[in-house]
Amino acid sequence: MGSSPAGDSDEAQAPAVRVLKKYPNRRLYDTQTSSYITLADVKKMVLDGQTFEVRDAKTGEDLTRSILLQIILEEETGGVPMFSTASLEQIIRFYGHAMQGVMGDYLEKNVQTFGALQSKFAEQSQGLAFSPELWTQFLGAQAPVMQNLMGGYVEQSKNLIEQMQEQIKQAGAMFPVMPGMPGMPGFGGKK
Repeated sequence: MGSSPAGDSDEAQAPAVRVLKKYPNRRLYDTQTSSYITLADVKKMVLDGQTFEVRDAKTGEDLTRSILLQIILEEETGGVPMFSTASLEQIIRFYGHAMQGVMGDYLEKNVQTFGALQSKFAEQSQGLAFSPELWTQFLGAQAPVMQNLMGGYVEQSKNLIEQMQEQIKQAGAMFPVMPGMPGMPGFGGKK
């Protein structure tokens, strides 16, 4: 795998942030290992919690988000999707909308909270060897615990939505909606 493109030797010296270069032929080059890698390798870096960035080899443009979106696309089309068609449609509706930034923050906080719940659950079950049958039994026995954890998660989400609605009301009082202005999705306007 690993012939080194010219000029990469300086960057191969363990940078604080692992740099991956994307070449016009769609190949990804890991400057730390001096080898070409695949999207599966990048996914493994994400799963391992490694900090990296993907840069266009020619322009230096940051392509990290684009590569992460490609991984999500592969996951969504290759197995059991995480997002329903309806949820993807709703997310698309927020692009270009005044609430786009709020929606992004909301999703990010909820994913972080869910990740913290998952880590807490993993810590509690650490060192236990589970077969699929034992895992099913364990989850069945943990239903009240999971309901309690998810209840807290749902309550936090509900509070965040209520705060957003209050901010919208306050903003509406300061900046009333002009006739003919499009409404906001989910807030009584046109869909």
